[in-house]
Amino acid sequence: MTGILGKKIGMTTYFAENGDAVPCTVVEAGPCYVTQVKTVKKDGYKAVQLGFGSRREKTVNNPQRTIYKKLKISPARFVMEIRDFYKEDVKQGDQINVDMFNEGDSVKVSGTSKGKGFQGVIKRHGFAGGVRTHGQSDRERAPGSIGQSSYPSRVLKGMKMAGRMGGKRVSVQNLKVVKIIPDSNLMLIKGAIPGANTGFVEIYKN
Repeated sequence: MTGILGKKIGMTTYFAENGDAVPCTVVEAGPCYVTQVKTVKKDGYKAVQLGFGSRREKTVNNPQRTIYKKLKISPARFVMEIRDFYKEDVKQGDQINVDMFNEGDSVKVSGTSKGKGFQGVIKRHGFAGGVRTHGQSDRERAPGSIGQSSYPSRVLKGMKMAGRMGGKRVSVQNLKVVKIIPDSNLMLIKGAIPGANTGFVEIYKN
């Protein structure tokens, strides 16, 4: 699997050669450093651990600090494992850049969606709401009946109701890479991706 870690910058409009305006999300993808390589013999599975971004050294515990000092890199802000990485000869300290992708590639992007707090059923689930006729002035955004009759005489599990919305891991598949800018480690992906600006994302090549 091919993957890289990055940061969502924001959205923009990219004008193609034929004049089409393409809505794109700008992502700062890499550079990522290989902080650990896991093997079947030692760990029971194959994976590559990537680190992205940087943070203050005093926020890292001593075992991790030793690894970063050995590799002569700054402590990573985000760390993620990618199983069955596409490079077989990858080793600790290697740098992974955005040029591993090509324009036109199909990618999957995973991230944490925007947290919207406690929301009602109209915003959270798309309910239509009630009507104002016949004196129902307080039913416009109400969920309506949620119970059953004498059997089973309870509210069923999974009932769509008001509650906490967003702040969950979301993946969007089959997004197209429109432009790669290796000098700035930038990638333009057609459409929207999960999360707020400056949020951490994972990009996988389909």
